[in-house]
Amino acid sequence: MNARTKTWLLSYAAAAVIFAAIDVVWILTVANRQYENHIPHLMAPSVNAAGAVAFYLIFVAGIVHFGIRPNDPDATLRQRVTGAALYGFFTYATWALTALAVLDGFPAVVALTDIAWGVAVCSAVTWLTATLLRRKLARATASA
Repeated sequence: MNARTKTWLLSYAAAAVIFAAIDVVWILTVANRQYENHIPHLMAPSVNAAGAVAFYLIFVAGIVHFGIRPNDPDATLRQRVTGAALYGFFTYATWALTALAVLDGFPAVVALTDIAWGVAVCSAVTWLTATLLRRKLARATASA
């Protein structure tokens, strides 16, 4: 396995742990309450584990690709975080605005909160991961 692939996988692993930790706190403290208060009729009796795992695996790959960019030696931390914020905005807006458009009675407050969360969490995960791995990312890209 070459250095670029190792760096990407290391970034993915770090981002996955960070994202999962932050998202669990968000779900338990904000999202569940908001969904139960505003859209209880849409809540499933239990989490679909396969769907959740698929989401996390795919979504974190997007954060790494559009935000962290571990093999882009010219990207500044600001550019990485901006890319992540845009990724979070567009992905969460896709879900939230589609729900607002097609689900009867879907509240705008839930849509807006989810979009803001997408921006915030992608930015935070990128900033934390890039900061944590900055020496490793600098060495990997310099030697590539």
